Amino acid sequence: MNERPNVILIFADDLGRGMLSCYGQQHFETPNIDRLANEGMKFNHAYGCAFCAPSRASMLTGIHDCHEGTWTYTKAGIYKSISTGEMTVDEISELIHTTGLQAGPNDVFLAQIAEEAGYATGQIGKLEWGFATTANRIRRHGWQYHYGYYDHQRCHGFYPPFLFENGELREIQGNTHVDCGKHPGSESDENMEIRRNRDGKAVYSQDIFNDKIIEYLRAHKDESFFLYHPSQLPHGPISIPDIHPALKNITELTTFEKEYASMVLKLDETVGIILDELERLGIDDRTMIVFSADNGHEVYYLQKGRTSGVRRNLEGEPFDDITRKYYSEEGGDVFNGNDGMAGLKRSSLEGGTRIPFIVRMPGTIKSETESNHMLANYDLMPTLAELTGADLPQAKDGVSFLPTLFEQPETQQSHDWIVYASRLGPALVTSDGWKLRYINKLDSFQLYQLNQDYSEENDISSDHPDIVSRLSKLLLNACDGDYSHGTPQAHLATY
Repeated sequence: MNERPNVILIFADDLGRGMLSCYGQQHFETPNIDRLANEGMKFNHAYGCAFCAPSRASMLTGIHDCHEGTWTYTKAGIYKSISTGEMTVDEISELIHTTGLQAGPNDVFLAQIAEEAGYATGQIGKLEWGFATTANRIRRHGWQYHYGYYDHQRCHGFYPPFLFENGELREIQGNTHVDCGKHPGSESDENMEIRRNRDGKAVYSQDIFNDKIIEYLRAHKDESFFLYHPSQLPHGPISIPDIHPALKNITELTTFEKEYASMVLKLDETVGIILDELERLGIDDRTMIVFSADNGHEVYYLQKGRTSGVRRNLEGEPFDDITRKYYSEEGGDVFNGNDGMAGLKRSSLEGGTRIPFIVRMPGTIKSETESNHMLANYDLMPTLAELTGADLPQAKDGVSFLPTLFEQPETQQSHDWIVYASRLGPALVTSDGWKLRYINKLDSFQLYQLNQDYSEENDISSDHPDIVSRLSKLLLNACDGDYSHGTPQAHLATY
């Protein structure tokens, strides 16, 4: 038996850290994710990106998303053409492989770090690149085994008529909806009936993934493996077979809110399934579990008069994320999913980018530990390289946080700053709590001191022009000389 540590990366989708009871959720508990935190290390200053595609690309490449020309975002929805008979799998693959930016011969991705160290590598769940991908692209990124969706748009439904296994189309019996059973995004009597109608919705995708994860763990229990599970949960539109029993009698929540919370608890259930299986297989103490998310919170439980979306508050006044920012109280978010921070997904405010991040490895990582070490999702590559003894490629932006995990602070290198993009422009956060936002359309800066202003209520740029000047130079350099590189538009694909 190989004693090198296994690694399981569980990657939630649109999971604001405030939705987890170990980060302060008050309406329900997430016992299995809490167990990860209680038996491992919980990070308080972890950053993803403003939304899904750059977060995955950043993590998989080990570089931040403000660089020029590092990748493109493929277009979602193309795999619907299989169900409509307009295109074949081969035709879709050819289109993706001949448009947009392709991986170069010297590009190295996260799974390749583990693969080159002799690990088995597997990916089960949502696609790991752009908004559409192919079997060849997934294999190029280092995944020896892969099962799941190849199209981001199809991930908005939870009853896929087919998924892919190593490039082979696998039909899911009883799921008949071309759009994977995607539900309406807001609440009404009519929409509730649509959600409750199970015609053509026989098998829930997370249940399929749970079975495949167990199969993978059993097949590779005697060798070192790196398993990546990018879940759809709890990304909306809301879809869940049943309200979780722990939520049914909570009177302060609406049915729609209970359904959303049940999606969070469905992911928590997956964590429990993994923990139980590792114990049954006798490999729990040599398996590192990393639990994280792609970006900050998003509000999917929209109900007129109770909850507003990202664009307007309950009084109809618009949020612009510049002068009027989203806060849970103004938006009617009963869950406070952004954990008291400003902003939601797609924003460069903390609520859009600061994420849950928990690591557990019994006997190696001290239990019940909280860390204020500042990390970014692109730090995972150097951490994995150090853990597995692999070489880290040149020109990566990450810093290994393994010394923090192993309580070796004297060898821990730290970021002076981290950077990420958003729809409004890039932002930079320093290790001592300064945060600079650039607003492209206004050609202006905002400055915050997060240690004193967690909710980013007070722009103090006019009080500290020297700090704005210093940080703006760092930010411009990180954006390769052009702040516009810190927007999603810089990475749009051509097809």
